[in-house]
Amino acid sequence: MSPGLYKKVGMASAIMMASVFLSRIMGLFREMAIAYVGGAGAQVDAYQIAFLLPEILNHVTASGFLSITFIPIFAHYLNQQDEAQGWHIFSIICNTFGLLLLLLIALAYLFTPQLVKIVAPGLKDPGLLRQAVTMTRIILPAQLFFFTGGLFMAVQFAKERFLIPALAPLLYNLGIISGGLLLGRRYGMVGFSWGVLAGAFVGNFAVQLYGARRAGLMYHAVIRLRHPDLKRYVLLTLPLMVGMGMTFSAEFFLKFFGSYLPHGSIAGLNYSLRVMLILVGVFGQSVGVASFPFMARLAVEKKMAEMNRLFNTALRYLFLVIPFSALLMVLRHEVIRILFQRGRFDAAATALTARLLAFLLIGTFAFAARTVVSRGYYAVQNTLFPAVFDTLAVGLSIPVYFYAMHKMGAAGVALAISLSSIFQVALLYELWNRRSRNRGSRQVYLFFCRVALVSAAIGILLEGFHTFLNTWVSLNTFSGCLLSSVLTAAFFVVLLLAAAYLFHIEEMAELMRRLVKKVRHPA
Repeated sequence: MSPGLYKKVGMASAIMMASVFLSRIMGLFREMAIAYVGGAGAQVDAYQIAFLLPEILNHVTASGFLSITFIPIFAHYLNQQDEAQGWHIFSIICNTFGLLLLLLIALAYLFTPQLVKIVAPGLKDPGLLRQAVTMTRIILPAQLFFFTGGLFMAVQFAKERFLIPALAPLLYNLGIISGGLLLGRRYGMVGFSWGVLAGAFVGNFAVQLYGARRAGLMYHAVIRLRHPDLKRYVLLTLPLMVGMGMTFSAEFFLKFFGSYLPHGSIAGLNYSLRVMLILVGVFGQSVGVASFPFMARLAVEKKMAEMNRLFNTALRYLFLVIPFSALLMVLRHEVIRILFQRGRFDAAATALTARLLAFLLIGTFAFAARTVVSRGYYAVQNTLFPAVFDTLAVGLSIPVYFYAMHKMGAAGVALAISLSSIFQVALLYELWNRRSRNRGSRQVYLFFCRVALVSAAIGILLEGFHTFLNTWVSLNTFSGCLLSSVLTAAFFVVLLLAAAYLFHIEEMAELMRRLVKKVRHPA
């Protein structure tokens, strides 16, 4: 890969990493607001269940995959110097699937009570069921904004414009927080639902429309069902519509199986999942989103060896999430206490959420790696194989969820999420290596093992240090948790630096150099 392309990937990654990091911080503020208003109680469970139908619609129309399925088609026309035709197929896809989505939203709105009972069969309380139905109907129309906004962001990505799309998750979370804080006192969790709708409109639709227009948007009121690129898009997207990806299955099973558990279980699982996904977002999503357009270009140019080098390099950096997962596992109680324990979120909720977080952190690296592994297949426009694979893998994991739930309750659901994610991404990566003749995969495996062993050692030392601290620092107070976190994190930095240089882990040393540089020179 040319130095110029590496520089572009680096700049794009920096923009997306900043966006993802800030959106995760905003997401934390969102969860803190939810915890303050609703605690870890039944109303928060109903609010989380209200997302099930909208998320299924979002998945069925592949709104979250538009950058993956549409970018290769649009990029082809850009490469052929025929941008006008690219905008033509953009309009056809937008109009065709937009009308389909409107129809699905209308049907879902009409049959919401019946559908909620199907997707959350364990929810038996009539009052909570009514709340879940009400909030579902408020959130449903937001899916149209996600779909159209996803197309607007895809064309910006294809033109290597990342700044305005990076604003989408920030504005979306800001809308939820504003709705909850302004309306929560009077309407409870329903206020957050209105915030979801407002945030989706502003962040995912209105602002992205502006960005697409700056990128040269040309819209045509046209539908051509026989257009060859529409058929190509359907063939690329259909597997994603019917397949169950890792993140979607985790979100779905969390709420599906959680509906059978005691009140507050879904809330606790959701809070802990959001904390874990901060690491996934910073290390995984930013690199995956930013590198995909470049992988797609290399795939179009038939430069598979170069694409695999980028692919493997991205994975090596993603595995640096493992030592940070160890740190968060040691500090799980302090982190949950500092973030959430206020308002209606009490000490019992902190204990529950911290326990669940430990099990979810086991699979953090798999969630992070999946953001790149899946995009390898998508870059070569192979969406069928990973979708079929995911669906089979998710199907095989269902008995694990049932068994773990009955044996361990909510902790079993969290553990099942981690184990199934590790199994899926490991097997999918190995199959990619065989199909693409990825000669650098052995170095990736060795690097993973080295980082995992080093992280385990760091985790043991951190736990011992943390236990010593607890003999004179009280974890029952905010200040005590904060002091424990700062001291443990400082010791972690020392251990990480020592490990990087002692075991010659250049990627870890480079990461620490950048962090130190940012601390010394924030500008």
